[in-house]
Amino acid sequence: MKPTGLHFLISIVLIIPLGYSVRFSTGLGIPLLQDIIGSLAYQVLLMLIASFFYPRASLVKIAVWVCVASCVGELLQLWQPPFLQSIRATWLGRIVLGNTFTLSDFPPYAVGSFLGWLGLKWLRQKMVHPFAA
Repeated sequence: MKPTGLHFLISIVLIIPLGYSVRFSTGLGIPLLQDIIGSLAYQVLLMLIASFFYPRASLVKIAVWVCVASCVGELLQLWQPPFLQSIRATWLGRIVLGNTFTLSDFPPYAVGSFLGWLGLKWLRQKMVHPFAA
């Protein structure tokens, strides 16, 4: 059995509240740790979305493109033209585009893409051999 769109949608529905609850809660008490875990979840989410839309694409290619796109998005936070600022002023714009450049976001993007690759590789293997130990 191959992974279906439903498997990816269920995974996406599970990772979104996890990422947001970690990033925006005060439960961990360490803002840097919350930001790192939130970035990891964001990368995994992007990997799931990309795999949903490109199910036959190489997982390595997806991981590289997701990481590169996230890094470009981070760098774009240094560019603040009025049209981007108006988008970033909205909740969705802030969540998707971000509003503050942080160099420390780059390592979690790489690690998150790697974790997304591992998770998707596992999911694909599990769907091909669902009863393997």
